[in-house]
Amino acid sequence: MSAMPDLQSLWMPFTANRQFKAAPRLLVSAKGMYYTDAEGHRILDGTAGLWCTNAGHGRDEIIDAVHRQMRTLDYAPPFQMGCPVAFEAARRVAALMPPGLDRIFFTNSGSESVDTALKIVLAYHRARGEGQRTRFIGRERGYHGVGFGGMSVGGIGANRKAYAANLMPGVDHLPATLNVAEAAFSRGQPAWGAHLADELERLLALHDASTVAAVIVEPMAGSAGVIVPPRGYLERLRELCSRHGILLVFDEVITAFGRLGAATAAERFGVTPDLLTLAKGINNATVPMGAVAVSRAIHDAILGAAPENAIELFHGYTYSGHPAAAAAAIATLDLYAREGLFERAARLEPVFESAVHALRDAPHVKDIRNIGMAAAVELEPRAGQAGARAYEAFLACLQAGVLVRFTGDVLAFSPPLIIDEEQIATLFGTVREALVRIR
Repeated sequence: MSAMPDLQSLWMPFTANRQFKAAPRLLVSAKGMYYTDAEGHRILDGTAGLWCTNAGHGRDEIIDAVHRQMRTLDYAPPFQMGCPVAFEAARRVAALMPPGLDRIFFTNSGSESVDTALKIVLAYHRARGEGQRTRFIGRERGYHGVGFGGMSVGGIGANRKAYAANLMPGVDHLPATLNVAEAAFSRGQPAWGAHLADELERLLALHDASTVAAVIVEPMAGSAGVIVPPRGYLERLRELCSRHGILLVFDEVITAFGRLGAATAAERFGVTPDLLTLAKGINNATVPMGAVAVSRAIHDAILGAAPENAIELFHGYTYSGHPAAAAAAIATLDLYAREGLFERAARLEPVFESAVHALRDAPHVKDIRNIGMAAAVELEPRAGQAGARAYEAFLACLQAGVLVRFTGDVLAFSPPLIIDEEQIATLFGTVREALVRIR
C-alpha cells in the first residue's frame, strides 16, 4: 500500500474536492489495460483515462521515444525558431487528416486547440476582406474545452453559468441532437434527427449569414454522454455552411485517432470540415499536446494577406510543438499503424455494441447509445437526486475493479483500443452487477 500524500494543496479539476478528499481514490501505476490503485488493486480501464490513452498505458515505444528526445533536445523555442521533430510530427499528423487539411498548428490541449481554431477562423475571414464575419454558432450540450472561446461556443450550462457575463458576444447555438423519446437504444447513428441541422437556416436568417464566421460541433459529442449524430445531420451542416461561405469546424479532440474505428470522425462519416481540432489520442496522452488541422486554402489565405517577412498569425504557445510531445506523437502514430489499432477498433465495434446493448434489461437503464469504441448507458435519475445513481454505479464498478466515467446520470465507456473480447465482457458484466446492487 502506497503512503497517502498530503491532499490539501492540490485543487483538483472537475472534481467534488471535499467529497474526494474525504475518501480519496488514488491511481499509482498503469500498464496495458489496467491501472493499479494505492491499495495495490488492479483496475480495468474502461475509459482510456479521459478518452485519451488509445494505445493503452505504459507503452515502451512511446516512453523510449520521449526519453531519447529529452536527452537530445529538451526544449526549443517555437517562435521564429524550430526543431526537426515538430515538423516531422506535423507531417505525420497531416497524413492522417481528411484530404486538404494538411496544415497543422500545435497546441497543448483540446481547449487550446478550440481557441486556436476560432482565432484562425476570424483571421481567415479578415484576410479575405470579410471582417464582418465574427459570429460563431455552436450547439447545445456541446463541449469545447474550458477557455473562454470554447465555453462560449460550448453548450453545457454548468460550465457556462459562473462566467456567463464574460463569455464571447455574438455566439448562438443549434439545438442538441439527443432525443431519448425518439431515438432510444439506437445502435450507431440514429435514424431520427437529421432535420435538426436545418435549424442552422433559421439562425442564419436571424443573424444574417454574411456575419457568421463558423459553425463548430463535435461529430460525436463525448463529454455530454456519447451523443451520436443522426444519419444525414453532418452532411446537411456541411451543405449549408458551404452554400453560405461559413467555415465548418469539427471538434475531434475525443473522436480522432481510432475512437470511431478510423483516423478521424470526418473519415468515418464521410464529411470533411474546414478545420479539425485534435488532442488526447494524438500522442496517447503521454505529454500534453493538441493541434488544429487546417485546410491549405485557409492557411494560404492568411499567409498571403500578410506583408512579406511579417508574422501572419499573432498566436501561439510557449510549448507549441514541444520536442517531447512531438516525439511522443510520432511514436504513437507508428504504434497505431504497426498494431492496426484503428482497424482493430472497427472489427471490435460489433462486439462492443452487442455487449453494451445487452444491458438494456438491467435495472435503472433509460437509454443506451454507441458508435465505434464509445458508448453510454443513461440511467433514470433518482427522484430529487440527479446524478446520484450514476455516481454510486461508478463507485460500485471501481470497487469491483473497473473504471467507468460518469456525467450526470450517464455512464460513459471509451476503453483503450487494445481491449479484447474477454475484457469487454468483464467491463459490461461489472456494470450490470453494479446496477443490480444500487437502488
